[in-house]
Amino acid sequence: MTTRRSRGDGGLHWDEKRQRWIASVSLGYDPSGKRLVKRGSGRTKTEAKAKLKEVLRDHEDGLAIAPTNYTVENAVNDWLMYGLAGRDKGTVDTCTSLSRNHVIPALGARKLRELSGEDVDRWLAQKAGALSTRTLQAVHSCLNRSVKRAMVRDKVKRNIVELCAVPTGQPGRPSKALTLAQAEAVLKAAAGTSAHAYIVLALLTGARTEELRALTWDHVFLKEDTRALPPVPAHIAVWRSVRTSGDTKTRKSRRTIALPARCVEALWQQFEDQGWDRLAAGDDWVEKGLVFSSAVGTALDSTNVRRAFRQAIAGAGGVEANEWTPRELRHSFVSLLSDSGVPLEEISRLVGHSGTAVTEEVYRKQIRPVIQTGAVVMDDIFKRDPKP
Repeated sequence: MTTRRSRGDGGLHWDEKRQRWIASVSLGYDPSGKRLVKRGSGRTKTEAKAKLKEVLRDHEDGLAIAPTNYTVENAVNDWLMYGLAGRDKGTVDTCTSLSRNHVIPALGARKLRELSGEDVDRWLAQKAGALSTRTLQAVHSCLNRSVKRAMVRDKVKRNIVELCAVPTGQPGRPSKALTLAQAEAVLKAAAGTSAHAYIVLALLTGARTEELRALTWDHVFLKEDTRALPPVPAHIAVWRSVRTSGDTKTRKSRRTIALPARCVEALWQQFEDQGWDRLAAGDDWVEKGLVFSSAVGTALDSTNVRRAFRQAIAGAGGVEANEWTPRELRHSFVSLLSDSGVPLEEISRLVGHSGTAVTEEVYRKQIRPVIQTGAVVMDDIFKRDPKP
């Protein structure tokens, strides 16, 4: 004779329609008077009771009960859909591409509750054979932020991804700088092209490409103001960028830069050329006040700039156009100043860095080590063969 189950143990029955055992237990009533019933299902009685115990543990921990079929792909898609609201379109596109190409194909089918540290470690180790360290960090970040969002919404108890270290990936494409001879060749090759003024300004002022693309004529002053004391030279006010907010990268990136004579000449020519473009476009011209724009006045994107840059320098001697990018004009600016003995602190101010540490870290291959100065001076003070 079977004994009756004790009160509070719940029930266990076979569901003919689902062809599964269902274990259930009543936990009282919610504030509205509705009975709280928790259930677990399985192909066997033992499996059903084990699932119910897991549900009860989550309930005791104060967690909502997540669907057992909620996968890593679901978590990533939810994050891409709702977790990137308000972010720049470029950021959204990048995160979407990384997630679709690297996260979902490898881990998407795994149930989020069953995702283990070993799964993440194996995935990262596999990706390390093909991706650079920086890209590896980016794909790890996409998965980490997806699971973190799911954890906040009680889909999983903890974020196992955050506990997994990112291994070292493949060496990325190293940034490089033009030598003086190469820089002169680039300027000569670019003369007369649509990208000439852009290249001159980027190389001779060190402004970022996103700052130049957002530069407007009302922030360009091509005549020296002799009425001021001391006189104010020709300059540009780097106060904006193409970021969603319109702000520069950092607070110290907002700066005013004096223009070399070569930049002034190039900008006057750009002003004249743009006038002819405006005349040719007629009613199709969209006035945005941009210094560097398309043939109808609209803003340029990074692809437009890169294409025009490579076309402009195609004939430069000693420079393989396809191996260079517009941002390396900024690296070249730092390198040329350093080779000419300009102090690191002054270079940091000119390029809009918050301190010399950023300049040293990002442009360390372009900066001449200052420590050599001490050795040169001490050699001069203490001669090798001092006279008795």
